Amino acid sequence: MNLASALSFAEPALQARLDGCRDAELDTLAFGVIGFDAQGLVRRYNRHESQAAGLSPERVLGHPLFTVVAPCMNNFMVAQRFDDAAAEGSVLDLTLPYVLTLRMRPTKVQLRLLSCAGATCRYVLVQRSG
Repeated sequence: MNLASALSFAEPALQARLDGCRDAELDTLAFGVIGFDAQGLVRRYNRHESQAAGLSPERVLGHPLFTVVAPCMNNFMVAQRFDDAAAEGSVLDLTLPYVLTLRMRPTKVQLRLLSCAGATCRYVLVQRSG
């Protein structure tokens, strides 16, 4: 069993564990993973999220998360929380109910927002039910 297959959406200290996973390992997870850098550009995007969102990695990787890939998250509930954590140099690990609306019928999900100072990537994790 590889590292990623043992990870769950609610795993404690998940950001460090995701940072340690290869992209192929992220593809084994049963929830969506979107990793982005300090400039907001998507650097990691797993198979689960690609299939669920209907967006190929080629359309997502290297593009701004909150203005091009997922503008439905460009608000105080998601994007602003990452900005605030970065400005304060604080850790962000928050799970919240959310409704995705871009390119799809409104879909209820759980989002987990992960960020800490000095990390290569910040993450939006997406847990869909059913």
